[in-house]
Amino acid sequence: MEDAIAPALWCELYRIKKGSQNLQTDLVLDACYSLNPGIDIGQVEGGFMQGLGLYTQEELKFSPEGEQYTRGPDTYKIPAVCDVPELFRIYLLPNTRNPIAIYSSKSMGETGVFLASSVFFAIKDAVAAARKERGMNGVFTLESPLNVARIRMACADHFTNMIPKDEPGTYKPWAIDIY
Repeated sequence: MEDAIAPALWCELYRIKKGSQNLQTDLVLDACYSLNPGIDIGQVEGGFMQGLGLYTQEELKFSPEGEQYTRGPDTYKIPAVCDVPELFRIYLLPNTRNPIAIYSSKSMGETGVFLASSVFFAIKDAVAAARKERGMNGVFTLESPLNVARIRMACADHFTNMIPKDEPGTYKPWAIDIY
């Protein structure tokens, strides 16, 4: 039996400093026979916000010696109430059946975390549109978390082109990227 999951997002990029804002998110999920729809929707909402942090904000930084700099919410950005989509709707398909589950129900929490990756891809589409406006139609790479700095640099314009590229081996980085 396949899950019915259909994320739909409307994302907007800001041209200066702010980064992106998720204007609308609509999620449709197959919860089979939900024992408590309020709890299932709350699980999806919470998982979605955790995933939003994972894919767009929570960047881990390590020293070149391996010491972790970002150890908690005081040293990296986590989702806040202002990061909740302006219009956030979750729909559960009514009374579908799952004959192999207890009371024909399903778990909902992990689904929300994964569905938040759709925000990453909506931002990537918005960056691709911004690049296309500048005549840049080629393939480009974006890495998660897709934070404000990565969005800004990926949009590539005359300001980002003024930032010199560091040559490997000519400096000692204060932090290293872990992918």
